[in-house]
Amino acid sequence: MEYDCKSPAVVAADLNETICVKKTTNDPFKLLVLGILAGVYIGFGGELSNMIGHDAAKFVGAGLAAFIKGAVFSTGLMLVVIAGAELFTGNNLIALSVLDGKSKLRGLLYNWTIVYFANLLGSVLLAYIMFGSGLLEGPNVAVGVSALKTAAAKASLDFWPALFRGILCNWLVCLAVWMALTARNTIGKVWAIFFPIMAFVASGFEHSVANMYFIPVGMLLKGVNEVVAAATTAGLSPDKLANVGWYGFLVKNELPVTLGNIIGGAFFVATLYWSVYIRKPKKAA
Repeated sequence: MEYDCKSPAVVAADLNETICVKKTTNDPFKLLVLGILAGVYIGFGGELSNMIGHDAAKFVGAGLAAFIKGAVFSTGLMLVVIAGAELFTGNNLIALSVLDGKSKLRGLLYNWTIVYFANLLGSVLLAYIMFGSGLLEGPNVAVGVSALKTAAAKASLDFWPALFRGILCNWLVCLAVWMALTARNTIGKVWAIFFPIMAFVASGFEHSVANMYFIPVGMLLKGVNEVVAAATTAGLSPDKLANVGWYGFLVKNELPVTLGNIIGGAFFVATLYWSVYIRKPKKAA
């Protein structure tokens, strides 16, 4: 009898023996290109979330607005998983294969390093393209205000809240990837991805790669007087606006969020599932 989806044990074996090994030995050019694409794809989810959700709360309330933003943001991971790309947060699952010795620690670090910086390149590329499109100012100034306020909120987080939100986020992201691997068809992958990603965005958790788009686009908008004036009128404080810069981006946000993402994905998903499905029990003396 064939089930509609693969069992968790089969997914663990696939990751351990095939998927993660390939990721840690892949050609660096392929990792670079696929990593850039993943940064762009997650950025598409971010810009769509902002575009659709910037004024939703006044029509449907804060709760449903958060749901809507999360629902459309899930497009980003669907593009990564189904179209094919290399995403740092999803690749935290490589830890499972390292724990069993099928992949090498240096291979994990090789993958994570190239993919992380490629994701950054792709995300910033999309931020520049979106900024140049004019869709965040002029008649759409409210969209730009929302983007700037989002960047300011993320760049103003304290270390520990950012870390814990990062843990919670990538716990769900890696579960979305895990569940997508169980699916035997495209629609199954879509629904497997939708709910965990919607949940993390609607809950206000922090994703390091998404923030590689959100904060740089805010940094660009910080130089547009029209957007800054409208954001200030809408309640953005000078202190939070001041955090929208390289220090707020890399140190206040990316550092703790990335560490949190690693804990959420590499420990709470990869390590715990390794301990259940892959780890060999010790023989009794």
